[in-house]
Amino acid sequence: MSDGAAARALPVAFRTLGCKVNRAESEAIAAELLSAGVHIAEEDEAAVVVVNTCTVTGEADAKARKAVRRALAAASRPVVVVTGCLAALDRGALRALGERVVVEADKALVAGVVAELLGKARRAPGVTGAGPWLSARESSGAFRTRVALKIEDGCDAFCAYCIVPYARGVPRATPLSEVRAEAQALVDAGTREIVLTGVNIGRYSDGEARLSDVLAAVADTGVSRIRLSSVEPLDLTDEVLGVAASTPALCAHLHVPLQSGSDLVLSAMGRTYTAEQYAERIMTARSVLPGLVVTTDVLSGFPGETAEQAAETLAFCKKTGFGKLHVFRYSRRRGTPAADRPDQVRDTEKAARAAALRELSTRLTGAHVTARLGETVEVLVERVSPRTDGTPVAEGTTRDYLRVRFDADGARTGELVAVRLGTPDGDRVLGERPK
Repeated sequence: MSDGAAARALPVAFRTLGCKVNRAESEAIAAELLSAGVHIAEEDEAAVVVVNTCTVTGEADAKARKAVRRALAAASRPVVVVTGCLAALDRGALRALGERVVVEADKALVAGVVAELLGKARRAPGVTGAGPWLSARESSGAFRTRVALKIEDGCDAFCAYCIVPYARGVPRATPLSEVRAEAQALVDAGTREIVLTGVNIGRYSDGEARLSDVLAAVADTGVSRIRLSSVEPLDLTDEVLGVAASTPALCAHLHVPLQSGSDLVLSAMGRTYTAEQYAERIMTARSVLPGLVVTTDVLSGFPGETAEQAAETLAFCKKTGFGKLHVFRYSRRRGTPAADRPDQVRDTEKAARAAALRELSTRLTGAHVTARLGETVEVLVERVSPRTDGTPVAEGTTRDYLRVRFDADGARTGELVAVRLGTPDGDRVLGERPK
């Protein structure tokens, strides 16, 4: 049997939990394996399942363990390779889930571990950077349209509710030269949108290079679109916003975590800004980036949060006019200061506060969509699939991060096309190609 046939006979599946950084890291592992000829498949067909875990909350831990058990129960009885943040903190508990569990916390080693399990040779030492991405693009269209490019790992904020600094360590930047080279390789391979991602990209520091330098370097590749995954409010410095304003490729969308609109709660969380400072940064960003849409994270029911403080957050979000709220209920995470506080909010109250925030999010998103109806916008086509009647329908994203579905009318995956926005359809917008 040829090496290619052997690889197809021994496919690998991925299950990724948690943040965009995890997704970017899973894509990098998959790309490395694709470049070696490994076939990516569903869990029930896989010889190896890679589970990339999250451990940001107690609930995330439970989901990670459930994902491992589900993978172990797959019909193909695969070996399950567990990586990610929970693997870094609780190797023993994960290993105890089954004899077919292999724990490898270092994601840089996961592709080699998988290759070894499949009986394939390790990739030659020293082969790093964009090579695997290029090979993956030659063999698969799975990564061709929007690619998350990890530029940084780690965080030293030590927010009271967050375990991530303990799992990932202090901030570490990918050297700017490597970021530039990989971005150029992605563009040369046909990538239309690069999403700069990391645990805390505002902490990027490579010698004298900062986030603004990364943005400028990636823009120099000629990529059609650049998107920032998530930026802390105080990291939206005038320097960053100045470079952003002079970068036509930058999408008119920023995700800026808020967590709470109450100064007392923000202080208890260990956040380093006030609601007023947050509002000032958003106002400044909107003044220099016309048409900017801002989305955010909000944490409901942090220990000690009162009904009045929850109402402050609701009012702040309404006044700020976000495009969407990503709402999370606080979940105790052992090992964080907040988990030991005696003033935990009742689950029923957390749920009610989260529901109010999600209802507001629906209204805010609806207002944003309604304001855009009838406009002709640029859409990056990410998927083309047949309807039940066989006619092709396309789906993709606008620069301000609206999901749009429309008759493909010849559009292909990876193309940038003009679409007129029509009526809302759940969390998407229906559109049509202008004639």
